[in-house]
Amino acid sequence: MTTVSVTQARANLYDLIDKVSTSGKPVGITNKGQTKAILISPEELRSWEVTMEVMNDKELMEQIRESKKDIKAGRIYSLDEVEKELRSVRDVSGKPIKSGKKKSKKA
Repeated sequence: MTTVSVTQARANLYDLIDKVSTSGKPVGITNKGQTKAILISPEELRSWEVTMEVMNDKELMEQIRESKKDIKAGRIYSLDEVEKELRSVRDVSGKPIKSGKKKSKKA
């Protein structure tokens, strides 16, 4: 991570904002040699927020742990197997349930 002093950040704030915005890489802002703040892009902030939401969801985290165990144990399915299974799914009346794929219309 690039770091700049508070004085440098103040003098070059617009350039730093552009740099963070285009590169997506954070910039640390130091005061007396210690990082006191970090400038990040809105996308990076949202990514952190989503990560924290997932990590704070106990049920979801348990599902992730179970999924990792399944993968390690070889309990996995190929995309072809999943698609075949989905094509065979029927509603309660016995009619096939259509997939979410839309066919393109030819002009």
